[in-house]
Amino acid sequence: MKLLVTAATTLEIQPFLQFLDQHRPTLSAANCDIDILIAGIGMMHTAFSLGRYLAVHKPDMAIQAGIAGAFGHPWELGQVVVIQREYLADLGAEDNHQFKDLFDIQLWQPSQPPFTGNSLVNTFAGLPFIPALQRATGVSVNLVSGSEPTIQRLEQQYAPDIESMEGAAFHYACLQEQVPFLQLRSISNYVEIRDKSKWKIPLAVKALNDELEKTVKTLAGI
Repeated sequence: MKLLVTAATTLEIQPFLQFLDQHRPTLSAANCDIDILIAGIGMMHTAFSLGRYLAVHKPDMAIQAGIAGAFGHPWELGQVVVIQREYLADLGAEDNHQFKDLFDIQLWQPSQPPFTGNSLVNTFAGLPFIPALQRATGVSVNLVSGSEPTIQRLEQQYAPDIESMEGAAFHYACLQEQVPFLQLRSISNYVEIRDKSKWKIPLAVKALNDELEKTVKTLAGI
């Protein structure tokens, strides 16, 4: 199996990189070849990095791993979820203080490939293994939400569970290239007025990497 593991930053998957250093011979013996792509923060960097990679390589499966914010406290800090649906949540136009995305202003048409309606949906087709994690809806933004009007707008328009800066770009690239994929996100904070003292990044990173390591071991059969 040829597997791509991508993240925005090294920080988010540093424990997994250490795991790889220790277990590459075992993984190779199991015919599991893993590429790592640190794609950069945000949709622009992610799209460019993935586009350049996928123009040359055709992995059997791709995994994006990262930390994220959660809308609402029913989600626990440190909880790992798999993203099923992604929305591009700040690409569009302002119309008299109202945000309209590219579907609203008819620059895009609903369900134009690779969209399903106005979202990028992972059907999980072609995957040899799907982790037993809660499935969530994500919004991808270039500007991390930190004000009540923005948060309310996102909740009303997209009913999201999770916010990230890269997920939609990953879904789009994999859907376009027909690469089976998983987006794993660990919750480091709540989407609210910004207060980093409440964030639990080390907890989220540990949980994310524990799940990523377990997933890769299962895929490799080791």
